[in-house]
Amino acid sequence: MSLCLRLLCSVCGAAALRVPLGVSSLRALSGSAEGFRPARVAVVAKTTRYEFEQQRYRSSGLSEAELRDLLALKGSSYNGLLQRYNIHSENVEHIVQSLRKEGTDVRLVKRRDYDEETVRWADAIISAGGDGTMLLAASKVQDRFKPVIGVNTDPERSEGHLCLPVRYTWSFPEALQKLYRGEFRWQWRQRIRLYLEGTGINLTPVDLHEQQLSLEQHNKAHNSQLEQKSVAVSGPQLLPVRALNEVFIGESLSSRVNYKSCKPRFTFSLHRASYYEISVDDGPWEKQKSSGLNVCTGTGSKAWSYNINKMSSQSVEELLNIGSTWRCKLS
Repeated sequence: MSLCLRLLCSVCGAAALRVPLGVSSLRALSGSAEGFRPARVAVVAKTTRYEFEQQRYRSSGLSEAELRDLLALKGSSYNGLLQRYNIHSENVEHIVQSLRKEGTDVRLVKRRDYDEETVRWADAIISAGGDGTMLLAASKVQDRFKPVIGVNTDPERSEGHLCLPVRYTWSFPEALQKLYRGEFRWQWRQRIRLYLEGTGINLTPVDLHEQQLSLEQHNKAHNSQLEQKSVAVSGPQLLPVRALNEVFIGESLSSRVNYKSCKPRFTFSLHRASYYEISVDDGPWEKQKSSGLNVCTGTGSKAWSYNINKMSSQSVEELLNIGSTWRCKLS
């Protein structure tokens, strides 16, 4: 497959996003002349590990007792996963009921059911989960004027850097009142638009969360949905998603190539590198070979992009020790 990739990141047009900032402020800030009271709100709830495991083995017809035993074999605690699921569910219900008490029309959707129609219907999007759910909720908002508000539904296990302060998880009505009174200011965040040009492109995004299922499990989970085939594309096509943190370009199945030998018997996985040509700002094309290309925004500069480029203190110490050893040998 031949692809030509163009990345565009700007603070204007559809590439920007606004989120409430400073909701914990005690007074109205400049820039919020009036309050914000949405009539229709879509609440996007994350899929917990407990729900994912249920979905994963639903096709096998496992009972709860069998699921508990299976998770124990994998080193996971069934009771622990169920407890986190209950905490998350209670906080999601708290958000939904708080909105409905204010007369707001609420639509609660899971990540699987979160689509463009839901975004068009809503005046505002609330992500109920952690930073990952916030990134998902923001990715499908195409315009710059629809706010996305993050609420951390499991603060004890999740950081929630992109979400409201932790105390509003349990006192969400207080956050709503501050929104209504205008005691906040908007924060604009850059996002990345992605154009694809070439053949064999599937314009419908595939959630990596779904790719954790095996092929058989994936087919059974989606047997009611029609498969969309890749189409031949003549010109640049704008993907229907916006990246709030980063865009990673690489092999989707880079580590799933398994080889088996006969003598001796062992199995190993081969990492598949990416070969591509890259041009920056219409400059000359250069051939590259790597595990992939990562392009991040300011929001994502301290997240995955930061961690894949940093060196730990232990690695630096080991490099210095190697250098000292070779220096002694040469002298």
